[in-house]
Amino acid sequence: MPDPILLPIFGDGRKEWVECTFDPIQPRNSDQMEGRRTENQTFGTPYWVASYVTRPLLRPEFGVMDAFVMQLDDNGQTFLAHDVFRPRPIAHDNGFPLSGSKAGGGAFNGGAVLQSITNPITIVISGLPAGFQLSRGDYVEIRKSPLARSLHRIIAPAIANAGGVATLSIRYALDTGNFNTSCTVHFEKPSCTMQIDPGSYDGKKSWANRSPSFTATEVFFS
Repeated sequence: MPDPILLPIFGDGRKEWVECTFDPIQPRNSDQMEGRRTENQTFGTPYWVASYVTRPLLRPEFGVMDAFVMQLDDNGQTFLAHDVFRPRPIAHDNGFPLSGSKAGGGAFNGGAVLQSITNPITIVISGLPAGFQLSRGDYVEIRKSPLARSLHRIIAPAIANAGGVATLSIRYALDTGNFNTSCTVHFEKPSCTMQIDPGSYDGKKSWANRSPSFTATEVFFS
């Protein structure tokens, strides 16, 4: 399958979207039993779902959106989905891509190293700038290949030490059967692979409504 494509960019690339939801789903069954007991069973692998609504588009921009949707209809093509309202750690989100210098030297562009996996919900990241701040609700992407990506939310604040190392608490758990320390780490537009849900795209063209929308669901590749 071809590598995933990027979300379309309109104008300056910073205010394309006026609405977005980006949420994880943990498959689970709940059964109400006799004696006021409820039994829960989780199963499968958690996955992400999203919805997007663009700002009102100009006529040329509609062509960009139409082409994007048609590309995704070609044999189940995927795109890189991220939370457009939190494209990088919030403490460092000034509207421009991440930049700076790593604590150990070299340019920093949002990429880092998965130094170790303490357990599936605790990972140690190196290759960060000293003092790099990560907040609750930020995202981190663990990438094995262009198609194999694992996206997580950070659930506790963390700050990189003088050596550029930070320990992160994440949810949901990292699938250590498929992702290990040979993977790379990304904080600039951390993404997962998604497909548009069939029939969800609404791209009506009128003077009253020129904001296409769609929903999408994560798909897995190993």
